[in-house]
Amino acid sequence: MNATRLALLAGGGSAALLLAALGFQAAGYAPCELCILQRWPHLAAVIVAGLILLTGRVRTLALLGMAVAGVAMGLALYHSGVEMAWWPGPSHCSGGIGDIANMSAKDLMAKLQKAPVVRCDEVTWRFLGLSMASWNAVFSACLAVVWGMAARRAR
Repeated sequence: MNATRLALLAGGGSAALLLAALGFQAAGYAPCELCILQRWPHLAAVIVAGLILLTGRVRTLALLGMAVAGVAMGLALYHSGVEMAWWPGPSHCSGGIGDIANMSAKDLMAKLQKAPVVRCDEVTWRFLGLSMASWNAVFSACLAVVWGMAARRAR
């Protein structure tokens, strides 16, 4: 497969991941803040693939696509670690509301009312033992490899 097709395949893979995320959302799986954050690099990868199609500059843009897929993988790994309680997530989406012992009832109620409904540290769906964030990490790593193959073949 030539470099342009590989780059378009990688961009299409990111588009498919975005569509899958939107499909899960339409099916009632509300995304948390980290889930939404993981979508941005995939959108950037789709744009990079579009730029390759428009300009024909495969090598430089494929390297950018590989970097963007790496960012998507990193965010997904971070989110997976939060879900598995390997490290804390952002306090505003992982249930942390601060030191409640020193809060007044009014301040506590205000914090609770501002808290997001969807927590980042809870897994709502698993397949073969992996959460959506974990699958995103796996697929993003594969897409980074495809982007890298496109850059290499464009030399």
